[in-house]
Amino acid sequence: MTPDSGRLARSCFAPRKGGRDARGPEGREETRPPNYRKFFSDPFLYDTIGATLWLAVPATLINVLISIPVAMRVRRVQRRRILTAILVVPITLGTVLIAEGLLNYLGPQGWFNRSLALLGLGPVRLVHNYTGVMLSLIMSGFPFTFLLTLSYITGIDPSLEQAASTLGAKARARFWHIILPLLAQGLAINLCLSFVQTFSVFPSAVLLGSPAGATRVISIVAYQAAYEQYDYSMASAVAMIMGFVQLAVVTLILAARGLVYRGAVGGGKG
Repeated sequence: MTPDSGRLARSCFAPRKGGRDARGPEGREETRPPNYRKFFSDPFLYDTIGATLWLAVPATLINVLISIPVAMRVRRVQRRRILTAILVVPITLGTVLIAEGLLNYLGPQGWFNRSLALLGLGPVRLVHNYTGVMLSLIMSGFPFTFLLTLSYITGIDPSLEQAASTLGAKARARFWHIILPLLAQGLAINLCLSFVQTFSVFPSAVLLGSPAGATRVISIVAYQAAYEQYDYSMASAVAMIMGFVQLAVVTLILAARGLVYRGAVGGGKG
C-alpha cells in the first residue's frame, strides 16, 4: 500500500508539457508548480469543494432523517419484505436512469409541467439547476440509507420499548430516551457512508444540474482534467483532495458520535 501511495502522490507533481526532456536555459529540468497550489489558487477550482458540500451535506441529512421514521414504521408492518422491496427499487435503476427519468418527468415539456399548464399554473424549473441534482441524490441515496437504518432499528430489542411503555413512557419519550441513543452509533456510520456516496456525485450534476454554474462539483473538475485536458497529474491531485475532504467530514462525524451516547453499540435481541 505504501509504494502505491507514494506513486499516486508523485503523480500529482508532473513536468511541463515538454516532459522530462524539457529543460531550462541552464540545462536543468523545469517542473511546473504543484497541482495542489494550482487548485487552491484558482477560485473556479477550489469553489467546487463548497458547491459539492452544499449538495452532499443536505442530501445526506435529508436521506438519513427521512429513513428513521420510515424504517420505524416498516418494521411494524406484517408484509415488511414486500414494502422494503418497493422502497429499494430506485437503488437498482442507477443514477443515470434516474436522471433521465427526472428529465422526462420534471423537464420543461415533462408530465409535471404539462399538468401544471392544464391547471393554469406557470411552469416550474426543476431541472438543470440545484433542485434537480438534489432530487436525484435523494432518490438514489434514500434506499441505501433506509436499508442501513432498518437493519439497525430491527436489531434493537422490542422488550426495551415494552418495558418503558409499561412504566408509562409515551412514544416520544421512548424514542428519545431508548431508540435514539441505541441508534446513534448506527446513524453515525450511516451518515458517513451516505456522505461519501453523495460527495462523489457526477452523472446527476452533469445531466440535471449546471456543470458550469451552481452545480459544478469537484468530480467534474477531475473529469475535465483527465479526459478533456489530458492532465492526469492534475486529475490525481483533485482526486486526492476529494479523498481528504471526505476523510475530514467522516472524522468529524465519528468524533461527534461520542457526544450523543457512550454506552453499548446497540440493544440487540437475545
